[in-house]
Amino acid sequence: MTTRKGIQSTDLYELKSAANPQFAPDGNSFIYVETTIDKETDDYQSHLFFQGLTGDEPAVQWTFGKGKNYSPSWSPDGTELAFISSRSGKNQLFCLSKFGGEARQLTNLPSGASHPVWSPDGKTIAFVTSLKLDQTLSNQEEADKKQDKPQPLEVSQMKYKSDSSGFWQGQYSQIAVIDINSGEVTQLTEGNVDYALYGWSPDGQNLLIGADLEEQSDLSFNQDIFLLEVNTKKLAPITNGTGYFEKASFSPNGQWIGIIGHEREYENATHPKIWVYQLETQELTCLTSNWDVPVGNLMVGDFQQGVTDPGLVWNHSSDGLYFLATDRGNTNLYFASVNGAIQPQTTGDQHVYGFTIDHSSNTAICAISQPAQIGDLYSVSLPDGQILRRLTEVNRDYLQAIELSTPETIEFESENGWKVQGWLIKPLGFEAGKKYPLILEIHGGPHMMYGNTFMNEFQILAAEGYAVLYMNPRGSHGYGQDFVDAVRGDYGGNDYQDLMNGMDYVLQHFDFIDESRLGVTGGSYGGFMTNWIVGQTNRFKAAVTQRSISNWISFYGVSDIGYYFTEWQIQSDFRDIQTLWKHSPLAYVENVETPLLILHSEKDYRCPIEQAEQYFIALKRLGKQTKFVRFPDQNHELSRSGKPVLRMNRLDYITGWFKEYID
Repeated sequence: MTTRKGIQSTDLYELKSAANPQFAPDGNSFIYVETTIDKETDDYQSHLFFQGLTGDEPAVQWTFGKGKNYSPSWSPDGTELAFISSRSGKNQLFCLSKFGGEARQLTNLPSGASHPVWSPDGKTIAFVTSLKLDQTLSNQEEADKKQDKPQPLEVSQMKYKSDSSGFWQGQYSQIAVIDINSGEVTQLTEGNVDYALYGWSPDGQNLLIGADLEEQSDLSFNQDIFLLEVNTKKLAPITNGTGYFEKASFSPNGQWIGIIGHEREYENATHPKIWVYQLETQELTCLTSNWDVPVGNLMVGDFQQGVTDPGLVWNHSSDGLYFLATDRGNTNLYFASVNGAIQPQTTGDQHVYGFTIDHSSNTAICAISQPAQIGDLYSVSLPDGQILRRLTEVNRDYLQAIELSTPETIEFESENGWKVQGWLIKPLGFEAGKKYPLILEIHGGPHMMYGNTFMNEFQILAAEGYAVLYMNPRGSHGYGQDFVDAVRGDYGGNDYQDLMNGMDYVLQHFDFIDESRLGVTGGSYGGFMTNWIVGQTNRFKAAVTQRSISNWISFYGVSDIGYYFTEWQIQSDFRDIQTLWKHSPLAYVENVETPLLILHSEKDYRCPIEQAEQYFIALKRLGKQTKFVRFPDQNHELSRSGKPVLRMNRLDYITGWFKEYID
């Protein structure tokens, strides 16, 4: 008999992601995106796979070669598939016939294309591209050739860099349409505004788009929804500048527009809600104002690639919408009627990270992950949520030799009588009567949520013989608006107490945990909290801080979100140095006695590497036990979508540090 092994860091190269399912218009088949890692190039590859709904026939791969193929979108008649591909060097728009043949490249733009959306008549595709103020689609290439030499970067605005896209080069996201037969491209928007594309009106006369038209963009954090008339290029506002609105969609009968958004009552801690706009009365109504659950997929994950939240999907009769929502450690599919009634469509301890609906059969295809189930596609009947069939098993061969650990849910009472939920994973090969070390994992955000999904890092730690504790302290989504807002202005206060109370709870209730062999790690806000913890207590024998914050004073000016995130979260700014310093882990560095490994990416603009540098130098100057590891050319997303070999290195550094100082 063959003994199954635990997951290892090198297994990253063997794992596959299945995501973004899209029903074909006939409802009998679907397309999805499968992402793998090419060992030769050490890079991700995404391809489109076609499959029948019965699952009787294996999936057929539709795209090949190097690069990424993603964002599939069926033509209304189901005969062609538009998608984005990097095969030509830049992300361009392609079209592929369902009946076979080579893919046709539709765009060849210097800045590429993204977010393809078919018009209702199937003759044109709207998409997004980037242009500078002096560029149009016709002169873009000539203007770019003039800039082929290094140029100084002139900065005149605070929003001049982004963790995802780097330093701003003066380009704005604009919307265009292309005639798929003639190839003629028409630019619909222009100017110093970034536009987001969401969808067409059923009559094909208008596009739903998002934009912030405020002149003082540095101090504006709103986005409104507009109707863009395709023929005249005129904009008509749907929302009125009161908050951040996105992911708008037309009802099939053209009478309603569904929108996800909020009015920033609690800044970035505000629950996203569902709104509907009635075109006849021009009335905007919030459907979920009395539902204390955030709309959207807010689950923390560290493995799945190509995940796309479809937003709001109307039913065929135009009287309700399907959507994802995040609640108490789970993300599931829900339905909201236009009169405000909300019904879950799927239930259970799981993470639904994508879906598509066939209205004629009342069937959904859901992408579902669980702690011991990496992630696959399932057909689900609506509205009862019964799983009809497992449609994919992309990691079947790999999993035959692997054993994964299933967590146990815990709940305990913390400060002010608030309940906190968490999970405890036993080490692989657990034996009753033995004592085991434990690692506390802390998520980022802080407004995200741990829950019932596959976590590669946790499974690796369990395979190495560690128990793993992870929980959702106040500030996390999924437990009501008051809970998620409670961390603001209180960093290092009751959120810290929640984590320590959780440690006390598991030590009291699980006698297999060795109290003398505890470790702690986390990234982003979790990195801040790791730094905070080692400055407040010596209960942990080793710690690993990742992409962390150590000094709110400097963070204010160096992070791509620093000045407003600090004001929203710490509720202070550069004029109140005392408050910023009080909440800074660097202020307590002299208290640190825990050996601390510092992991940070060189091109992290969200939590810039100077945060790690300051903390490392202070620790070394004081003679503390520490090591600093810098990951070249990586940003804040290293653990989730960074260079595969560096993701593997990162995991090895974490387990290596704990082995050295805990085991």
